[in-house]
Amino acid sequence: MTEPARIEFPLALDRRLEPTVGVWNRLEGRPRTADFGRALRAEVRDPLWLLTRQWQLGEFRASDGGSPVTATYSVAGAPPTRFRPPAGPVEELATDRPLESVAERRPLQFRFGADPVCFDLRLALGHRWLKLIRDLPMSPVEDFRGQYVAAYPIALPDPEEVRDSPRVAHPQVWATMQAVAGRHMDGYLLYHRLKYEHGLASDGIVNVLHIHYEDLNRRGRELVAWFDALIDQPQGAPAWDPGRLEHRFSVAAGTADGEQVLTAPEYPGGELEWHAFSVDRGGPLGGTAPAPEPLHRTVFPAPVRFSGMPLPRWWAVEDGKTNFAAVRPDSTDLARLIFLEFALVYSNDWYQLPCDLPAGTLASVYGLSVTDVFGEQRWIEPAGSGPGGDRDRWSMFTLDPVGGQRTGARPVLLLPPGASKIADGPVLEEVLLVRDEQANLVWGLERTARTATGEPRRGSELSTESLAHRSRLDPRPPRTDPRAAVAYEAMNSVPENWIPFIAVHSGERGRSVRLRRAAMPHPVDGRAVEPRTELLRPGLDPVAPDRRQAYYVNEEEVPQAGSRLTVAYNRTRGRDGQVVVWLSARRGAGRGEAASGLAFDHLVDTSDA
Repeated sequence: MTEPARIEFPLALDRRLEPTVGVWNRLEGRPRTADFGRALRAEVRDPLWLLTRQWQLGEFRASDGGSPVTATYSVAGAPPTRFRPPAGPVEELATDRPLESVAERRPLQFRFGADPVCFDLRLALGHRWLKLIRDLPMSPVEDFRGQYVAAYPIALPDPEEVRDSPRVAHPQVWATMQAVAGRHMDGYLLYHRLKYEHGLASDGIVNVLHIHYEDLNRRGRELVAWFDALIDQPQGAPAWDPGRLEHRFSVAAGTADGEQVLTAPEYPGGELEWHAFSVDRGGPLGGTAPAPEPLHRTVFPAPVRFSGMPLPRWWAVEDGKTNFAAVRPDSTDLARLIFLEFALVYSNDWYQLPCDLPAGTLASVYGLSVTDVFGEQRWIEPAGSGPGGDRDRWSMFTLDPVGGQRTGARPVLLLPPGASKIADGPVLEEVLLVRDEQANLVWGLERTARTATGEPRRGSELSTESLAHRSRLDPRPPRTDPRAAVAYEAMNSVPENWIPFIAVHSGERGRSVRLRRAAMPHPVDGRAVEPRTELLRPGLDPVAPDRRQAYYVNEEEVPQAGSRLTVAYNRTRGRDGQVVVWLSARRGAGRGEAASGLAFDHLVDTSDA
C-alpha cells in the first residue's frame, strides 16, 4: 500500500502547482491597508473632463452668489382700528378682544315672533338682579322680591292654546315652566326696560324710602353692565351674511401710503388667519390713526432648515423621517414637482430673517439691505414689484386685491389680532342644507334646535312631540262608512324640522337663480310650519309682524355635498387675560344628498285607517 504524497501548500500556491486550490477565502476583497484617508478624499482621475462638463453646463458663469452676513430692514406695523360689517356702519375696532369675537358675534334672540324664548338667560338675569338688591336696607326682602316678580312675571303657558305649544308640547320645557312661573322674575324684561326703554329700576316699586331710589337705580345700571360684559354682542349689524352663509367684514389701519382697507369676503368661522383677507381698493373707512414711524433693525440671516432637506456635507448620513424619493408625482402634477425641485435643488439658497411684530399688526416692509461675505451691499425689492406680468410675479405670503387687479401699492401682511385658543361650547343649533333630487328641492334640515329654555334637542324629537301635542288639541274627526278602498292624496307630509327652499329666478333679466325659503303646511291644521332655529329665521322676527321679509340663499352656497351650519357659544381670553364669550355661527362641509320622502298625487290604502 503506497503512502499518499504530501502537498506543500505554500510551495503549491506560489508555483500554482495545484489549480484546484483557490487564492480567495472571502466573499469580498481583502483590504490592503487600514488607512481610509485616501478613499474618503473622493479623488478624481480625470479632472479635465469634469472641468469641461462644468464649462458646458454654464457653471463657470459668475452669479455673485455670496452668502449673506447681515441684513438691515425697515418695517412699519399699524394695528387695525376700524371695523365695518357688510350691512352696517363703520365702528371702532376694540383692542381688548380677539378679532374672531368681533367678526363672529351675533345678537341674542329673546323672542321668536311673539313667542318668548331663551328662558335660561331670562332666569339668570332675574337671579342676578335679586342678588344685587339682597343687601339693600329697605323693606323686608320677601315683600321687595315679590314686587319685582309681580312687575316682571313669567307667565304660565296654557296647555290648551296652540300659540303656547313651544312651551307646552315638550315635557322638559313644560316642567321647567311650571316650576318657575309665578316664583321667579323675568330678568330680561327688566334689562330691556333699563337699556332700550331708558327706564329706571325703581319704576313701579313701592314701599321704598326716597333716599334709596338712587341706590336702586345705580344697581340697575350695574345689571346692564354685567350682562353686556358677560356675553359679547354686536352694537350694530352682525357680520354674518345669511344669503352667503358666511361672515363678511372689513378692517382698516393707517399706513404711510394712507389708510389701508382689508376685506374678509368669505370667512366661515373658526380660526381667522391672514389669508382670509384681501386688499380692498374701494375706498377708505375713515377715522384711522396716523401711521407710526418705521422700525429699523439689523439682524443675522440664518439658512432655512426643514425635515428631509439634503445635507450640505459630502459624507453626512440623512435620516429617513422625510423621504422625498418615495414621492411619485404625475407628469401633470406641477405643484408637487415644483415643491420637490425647491426641496431637493434650491433648498440651500433660502435664508430667513427674524422680525418680531406684535399680534394685530398690519405690517409692511419699506426696505431691505443685505451685506454678503464679500462686503457688498445689495438692495432687495419686493418680489411682486417687478414690471412683468402676473405670471412672472412671485407673491407668496402677500394679499391679493379684491377683483384681482394689481396696483403699484406696497404689499402688506396682516397679523390678525386673533385668539391663540378658543373653547367651543356644545352645539345649540345644527342645520344641514341638503339637496333632494327626488323632490327637486333644497331642504334646511334642523338636526339640532334650541327649546324655549335654551337646551339643545334633536330636531326630530321636537318635531314628534309637537305633532303629538297639536294632534291632541285638534284631533281628526273619525271617518264614516262607506269609504273607498283607496283615497287620493295630493301631497304627503314631512317632519316639521324639514324646511323647504325653492328655486326662484332673480336679477334684472331673471337669469340668475336663488333659493327662497318656503313653508310646509302642518298636517294637523294646515298652518305654515316655521323654523325653530335662528339660522333659518331671517325675516320672520321683525319689529312689526306685518313686515316679514323673504329669505334667500344663493344657489352656489348649497353644492351637491350640501352645507352644515352650527351655532354655539365660544370662550377665550384676550391678550390682557380678560375672558370673552360670544355666540357665533360657523359653516362647514355637508354630508351629501338626502331624501325627504315628499311625494305628490298618489293613492293611499284606507283599509288600515
